[in-house]
Amino acid sequence: MNKGVLAVLVVFFGFWMFTDPHGLADFTQATGDSVGGWGQQLFSSLIEFLGDL
Repeated sequence: MNKGVLAVLVVFFGFWMFTDPHGLADFTQATGDSVGGWGQQLFSSLIEFLGDL
């Protein structure tokens, strides 16, 4: 089951990469920016929490 899902994802992203590379790049950049923002917020909250202890 997991190998099937992985294969479908690889085919999907491969198709997307060849048909619309700019769209995939924009999606990847937006996702990375969001993850970076969440990480920064998490660590800021953690530092604040530990400072309050």
